[in-house]
Amino acid sequence: MSAVMPTYARTDVAFDRGEGPYLHATDGRRFLDFGSGVAVTALGHGHPHLVKALTEQAGKLWHCSNLYRIPGQERLAERLVAASFADSVFFCNSGAEAVECGLKIVRRYHDATGNPGRYRVIACQSAFHGRTLATIAAGGQEKHLAGFEPMVEGFDRVAFGNLNEVRAAIGPETAALLVEPVQGEGGIRPADVEFLKGLRAAADEFGLLLFFDEVQTGIGRTGKLFAHEWEGVVPDVMAVAKGLGGGFPVGACLAVDKAARVMTPGSHGSTFGGNPLAMAASNAVLDVVLAPGFLDQVQARGVLLRQGLDNLVAAHPAVFEEARGIGLMLGLKCRIEPAKLVAALFAEGLLTVPAGDNVVRLLPPLIVGEDHVAEALDILERAAAKLAAEAKEKAA
Repeated sequence: MSAVMPTYARTDVAFDRGEGPYLHATDGRRFLDFGSGVAVTALGHGHPHLVKALTEQAGKLWHCSNLYRIPGQERLAERLVAASFADSVFFCNSGAEAVECGLKIVRRYHDATGNPGRYRVIACQSAFHGRTLATIAAGGQEKHLAGFEPMVEGFDRVAFGNLNEVRAAIGPETAALLVEPVQGEGGIRPADVEFLKGLRAAADEFGLLLFFDEVQTGIGRTGKLFAHEWEGVVPDVMAVAKGLGGGFPVGACLAVDKAARVMTPGSHGSTFGGNPLAMAASNAVLDVVLAPGFLDQVQARGVLLRQGLDNLVAAHPAVFEEARGIGLMLGLKCRIEPAKLVAALFAEGLLTVPAGDNVVRLLPPLIVGEDHVAEALDILERAAAKLAAEAKEKAA
């Protein structure tokens, strides 16, 4: 068997360099990267500001234990606090760890406030919160849980967007409500504003913590720094990762004061989390994303791409059912097997990412220009025309 453990069904291609929104393969092929490593490379590949920041930090200090102060970490935390609802931040290495941190905060908050029996979390069907034992239990998807039972206890699931089911599921042991403002792995499904407002109201009414998973939606992906800003509904706890490091592994758990203050010395930790290299990368990403006009440009590119996708769907009803999503987090729901579309786009030089609910995700770098959007739409049109012809021939 392969020396690399076979946990992925990998495409037979290897990349040796990237430039902006493009990836160059070792065999000479060039691809327009509209997957961004699953929403990770927010600034594309080889962004000069990110390269400069990492190069300078690499020459000074790579790692420093959290037993000591890390100036870059303090600066990043202060910037995230200033730009969000949060009062404090914990840094880790990934989205799953950020969610795990949030789950620990939820339990410890209720324990510290005299309610140790409140530990259960209500999550949504078709959710994805990571690959650790606790986060696959939170997601509750059979394909992620298979073979890993017994499942970590303490999660109740309701239909995404169904506030009546949420309220009916709340019991004396309920501690928090966990939701992605836009389900990514679940098929690019934005939550309705009334659902999010209802979650906030229910959390306040029953003394629960509202926990948003913005691992994929955060750091500008939807055109706002965080997706929940579109609806004006703020959480008590939030997990962030993916785009935060622009390709460098880093995650963060943000929390309001009352929740964060229960995390006292020794209650949680990370060997690598928040190290100087990760903080240099993340601060450089924020330099760009928070610059005046950057998120306006993301929104404009998102509108342009969405218009093109809507036209594509209308032109090829045998291939597509609908386009959906927000900002540069868009999806095409297919009437054909999504893997066929991903493969057809790959053959034409466009990288995309499959998701649940028969959806193919389009997650371009946030730095894409109008010319890149036009190039992607041309490729999508060619691939869709071929697939439509194949579908017609098969039906004949």
